[in-house]
Amino acid sequence: MSNEGLAFIVFCVGMLALMGIGMNMALSLVLTGAAMAWVLDFWDTQLLAQNLVAGVDSFPLLAVPFFILAGELMNSGGISRRIIAMAQAWVGHIRGGLGFVAIGAAVLMASMSGSALADTAALATILMPMMRQQGYPMHTSAGLIASGGIIAPIIPPSMPFVIYGVTTNTSISALFISGIVPGLIMGVGLIVAWKLVLRKIDLPEGQPLPMRERLQATRKAFWAMLMPLIIIGGMKSGVFTPTEAAVVAAFYALVVALFIHREMKITAVYGVLVRAAKTTAIVMFLCAGAQVASYMITLADLPNVLTGWLGPLVESPRLLMMVMMLVLILVGTALDLTPTILIFAPVMLPIAVKAGIDPVYFGLMFVLNGAIGLITPPVGTVLNVVAGVGRLPLHQVIKGVNPFLITYTLILFLFVLFPQIVIAPVAWMR
Repeated sequence: MSNEGLAFIVFCVGMLALMGIGMNMALSLVLTGAAMAWVLDFWDTQLLAQNLVAGVDSFPLLAVPFFILAGELMNSGGISRRIIAMAQAWVGHIRGGLGFVAIGAAVLMASMSGSALADTAALATILMPMMRQQGYPMHTSAGLIASGGIIAPIIPPSMPFVIYGVTTNTSISALFISGIVPGLIMGVGLIVAWKLVLRKIDLPEGQPLPMRERLQATRKAFWAMLMPLIIIGGMKSGVFTPTEAAVVAAFYALVVALFIHREMKITAVYGVLVRAAKTTAIVMFLCAGAQVASYMITLADLPNVLTGWLGPLVESPRLLMMVMMLVLILVGTALDLTPTILIFAPVMLPIAVKAGIDPVYFGLMFVLNGAIGLITPPVGTVLNVVAGVGRLPLHQVIKGVNPFLITYTLILFLFVLFPQIVIAPVAWMR
């Protein structure tokens, strides 16, 4: 067996074995990359160290800590709560209204933070006690909130799009634009699925709030609603780049939290910075470790090996996309979104481009598939967040998420069959 073939076996078996014993994902990537270097007779500690540094030495990656910080400030400064309150004022009275509130708030919050975990935690913390009090079935409610939370990686600004763009050298601005229509379609899909679920649930209707109170709730959410307009409008007009947009988002959220809403004291900023720094450290360590593995994957020529296996499908782009999406669905059951991007995107994108698939469209599909993996058992990071906040057994949340998981899977393959749904809006907006 050639060194390249042995390196491929080491990569697959090594990752599975290290994850199986519960090792940290970033450390697993570093050790797997080191093992591949040994097999390829390319062992050099200095080279490994250089790749670790190179994995995080990227200007566009600066967007990651600032988007994380913006999400933390949103939750601590009352921005998230005001968005939910506004949605509740308008649709909370209808039958199953809190479910529609969750969907509407998820779409609005997705346009601000770009983090599925942050949005899900905020939605679950505020809405799940209300749903429990009003007699909603908690497993279904938890599944809906988890499903709403994963819209965040799709609607700009999206942290996974930043990581994908840096990893594959794809335009981050184009990726941001590509997520607008699919993100809205995901929201519509959740509304349809929730209406179907409501047929089996006996929930009463409430009394609509007076128009004065609705407008008052909307007025209180004005500064929150202005945030996505500033971010997306600034990028679309060329005033600032996606990386600069992250800084603007964090600064804007800080000003609103401290001086407009006044729900966060200056002494609380330190705690927000610490939480954001811890999350950033996890993401950046993943990026550093993935660079080591990615470098060795390139040396082993694994992309061309995989191209040889999928060669017959290159002539049929839709069939190729279908196969790659199925592979990523299986990967998503075991890996989180960020490591999936860092490990598989550099390998799969060259094959897609060779088949004539638009790289921005492929990036959107890749991230969408990975986002769905966040609510796919057995790992399902977002499922664990909802289960923890709602104090529910994980198996109940998994049961509740199934209708919405099916909806997202159908949307995914709708985009596979009709790629113009994604490509046409991007071409028009650009």
